[in-house]
Amino acid sequence: MGWIIFLLVAVAVVAGVFWAKKHFRHEIDRAKRINRTNKNQ
Repeated sequence: MGWIIFLLVAVAVVAGVFWAKKHFRHEIDRAKRINRTNKNQ
């Protein structure tokens, strides 16, 4: 029973990561650009 719960949690984490990447891609790219410009200064 415990491994079923672990499997469900793992699937939820993977799905959450994909959902976050899809929805927050622009913010992540903007943050990377800001960090690069700060390092170059």
